[in-house]
Amino acid sequence: MHTTKYVIVGAGMTGDMAAKGIRDNDPDGSITLIGADPHPPYKRPLLTKGLWKGAPEEKLWREPAEGVELVTGCRIVSLDLAAGTATDDAGEDYSWEKLLLATGARPRQIPGADGVIWYRTLDDYRRLRETAPEGAHVVVIGGGFIGSEIAAGLTGNGCRVTMVFPEPGIGHRLFPEGLSTFVADYYREKGVEVLGGEMVSSASGDRVETGSGRTLEADAVVAGLGVIPDTELAEAAGLEVDDGIVVDEYGRVPGHENVFAAGDVARFPVRALGTTMRIEHEDHANTHGRAVGANMAGAETPYDHLPFFYSDLFDLGYEAVGLVDSRLEAVENWQEPNRKGIVTYVENGRPRGVLLWNVWDKVDAARDLIRSGEGALAV
Repeated sequence: MHTTKYVIVGAGMTGDMAAKGIRDNDPDGSITLIGADPHPPYKRPLLTKGLWKGAPEEKLWREPAEGVELVTGCRIVSLDLAAGTATDDAGEDYSWEKLLLATGARPRQIPGADGVIWYRTLDDYRRLRETAPEGAHVVVIGGGFIGSEIAAGLTGNGCRVTMVFPEPGIGHRLFPEGLSTFVADYYREKGVEVLGGEMVSSASGDRVETGSGRTLEADAVVAGLGVIPDTELAEAAGLEVDDGIVVDEYGRVPGHENVFAAGDVARFPVRALGTTMRIEHEDHANTHGRAVGANMAGAETPYDHLPFFYSDLFDLGYEAVGLVDSRLEAVENWQEPNRKGIVTYVENGRPRGVLLWNVWDKVDAARDLIRSGEGALAV
C-alpha cells in the first residue's frame, strides 16, 4: 500500500497546478500525482500552436511543484471512497486523505476509423509530424477549435491540407455565420481545401470517404472532433456526473468532504453567468487546478474566475470569454469587417460572452461587461 496525504489522478496541466495550489497552503504534505500519459506535465496548447511555428519541444515542459511524487504511464482504474484508496492498472493501491480527480477528457472518435490520429497528446503530435512531412497530403476531420489550428499549422509547414466537416463554415459553433463563412474562405485563400457541409462516412489512416461519395487519399488523417469528459472512474465510484463531475464553488464533490475534481472534467458553478459550465481550455485548467488544490489544503476560497480562451488561425487571432456560442444573438462591432472587431453574445438582453477578434488587452473589460449584465463592448 502506497500512503500519501494527497492523491491527484491526472498529471496534465490541471493536476500540475493543483499540486502547486496544495503547496501554496501545505508546504510539507505528501503529494502523489498519477497520470496515464507517459510524459510529465506539459503545456498542451503548444501541440496545436507554437510547435508548428518552430518552438522547440523543450518549451513544452512545466516546472513541477516541490516535493511531488510523479507516477507516469499509470492509470487509476478504481476508487474506494469509504476506505480512501485508489487502485492502478498494475494492482498498486494508494491510500489518501484528500483525492482530486483531474482526469481531463478524451477525444471524440468515429467508430471503426482505424489509423486516424485522434489529436490530443504529445505522442499524437510526434506521430503526425512523422507521417506528415513537407509536401504530404493530410486530411483534417473537423472544423472547430482543434481542427482549425491543426490545419493552419500543417499548411504553414508545407503540407497540402483538406478539411472535412459537416458545418457550413469553420468555427461554426463559436462564430456568427458571416464570420464563420469568412474564415472558411480565408483558409481557402491560404491553400487549404475546405469541404464544409460534408459528413465522413468512413475513415482510416490514409483515406476518407465522404457522405457525398468523394474519396480522399492521404498520407495522414487527423481528427479534431471535440472531447468527452473522462468521467468513467467517477461514475463507477458513484459520484454525480452531468457532462462532467459535478462540483461546488470550492471544487469539492457534494457529499464527499475529501473528494475534489478540477479542470476539463469538472462541471462547476459560474457565478457571473448564473449557471454551471465545463470548460476545456488552458486558462481554466491552470486557474481552477490551482484554486481547487489550495482548497484541498484548507484555503476554502470560492472559485470565481471567468476563464478565457484564445486561438491563432494563420494571421488571424482571437481571445474569448464566457458563453461564446453562435446560437446566441450576436452584437457585432467591427472596426474592419471580419478582420478586427468585437462580438458580444447576448441572451435575454444580457451579455453572456465576448469574442475579441484581433483585438487585444480587453479580456478584463470583457469579464467586467459580463458581470455587469448590460451593454456591449466597443473596439
